[in-house]
Amino acid sequence: MEKKLIDDLLEKALKLKPSERYFLVEVLMRSLEERDEQIEKAWIEESKRRLRAYREGAMRSVPLEEVFDQ
Repeated sequence: MEKKLIDDLLEKALKLKPSERYFLVEVLMRSLEERDEQIEKAWIEESKRRLRAYREGAMRSVPLEEVFDQ
């Protein structure tokens, strides 16, 4: 989507009453909860690839503490 269109939408949305903005946010958030079969399939394949790499020793695990220390 082009930036000008997004900017125009944001400008109009910010002029709405708070209750109307809330409704708009709710509708947008619900739309993100819809499952996308292609994305889900891609994540399953990526998960399998990572697990296989870990089991074959090509990928190491990182302790949780180390992840959050960085």
